[in-house]
Amino acid sequence: MVIFDVEPGGRDNYKIWQEGKVPSVVFEMTSKGTQNQDREYKKTLYEQLEVQEYWLFDPRGEWIQEKLRGYRLRGETYELITDNRSQPLQLRLAIEDQLIGFYREDTGEKLLIPDELATKLQQETQARQEAETRANEAEALLARYKERFGDLNE
Repeated sequence: MVIFDVEPGGRDNYKIWQEGKVPSVVFEMTSKGTQNQDREYKKTLYEQLEVQEYWLFDPRGEWIQEKLRGYRLRGETYELITDNRSQPLQLRLAIEDQLIGFYREDTGEKLLIPDELATKLQQETQARQEAETRANEAEALLARYKERFGDLNE
């Protein structure tokens, strides 16, 4: 779930009556065995709590063929989201194998999961180290050139 304007930090559970904020968006992992509860009870509960969006994610496609189905609150009831865009999050959602990919609507940039972030940081670190090595090699070459031929500015 995504809840705006609450104190950051981990929690074992989230209690609306203590925090004073209703989630803006809820993502529910669903399966064939939980589909009735997710489609009926939870959907009704989140409508009554006025959760802006409710997303059902069926990573195996057991009962949601497209694997992801979202609902947006219109008035007092949910309507099916047809474009896989989350208005409160300003993100486009895309199924990527067994995960949901989140993309910024303004830039198209993907929000990385921890494994992807670690890979990207490793690649950036390696590229920076290679650039530093090339710069050091160029400086050493220039120093040898100056030693052999003198400074070109003189």
